[in-house]
Amino acid sequence: MKPILSIVIFLLMSFCHFIEAQSKIKLFNNKNLEGWYAYEPESGKHRTASDIFHVDHNMIRLYGDRVGYLMSNQSFKNFKLTVEYKWNIDSNFIQKSDKKNSGVMYLISADTKDTLWPKGFQFQIKEGATGDFVLLQDVTLFIKGLKTEPGRSVVSPRFLDAEKPIGNWNTLVINCLNGNIKQLLNGEIVNEGTLWRGQKIYCSGNIPDMKKPSFNEA
Repeated sequence: MKPILSIVIFLLMSFCHFIEAQSKIKLFNNKNLEGWYAYEPESGKHRTASDIFHVDHNMIRLYGDRVGYLMSNQSFKNFKLTVEYKWNIDSNFIQKSDKKNSGVMYLISADTKDTLWPKGFQFQIKEGATGDFVLLQDVTLFIKGLKTEPGRSVVSPRFLDAEKPIGNWNTLVINCLNGNIKQLLNGEIVNEGTLWRGQKIYCSGNIPDMKKPSFNEA
């Protein structure tokens, strides 16, 4: 089974928790990137994630102009993922586009090769669009009773804007249970849908800081 959680960061992240069998699993130990590997297209997979990402003041950070992601070594199926993030506003941060843009990707099948970007779902973290679904490489969802069209990168807009001003910490939650997905931001449901057939989970991003990830698998 492919690791379920991965994170592509240009964010500052204070990481997630997953909850498995009703117990909380802390995915980031606030000290190092044990339990993760990194990927970026030029150099490929890095089993030592600190080759690309680093931990600073209990946050996972990425500087420079490389685009890549972190992937957890563990896999999960039904779960609740919690991530705290804020946008990187340091003066030495290199921004590659007009709007800060990142995300948490999930539901990635076991045989998917590391690439930008793999087949799966994304909780978009982007200025003016945080909470959108991004459906990559032909995956689909039923949203409000309608099936989305397959495509390379299909965006289903968020229901509402719940992001805090830049510089503040935000809390995102992804609930995935028996094919039903809810994306929450700061306590508000910003998107939800239902898988049309069995699929799995992962995460990605570009420009915030993150902390305190936690996961619960039901």
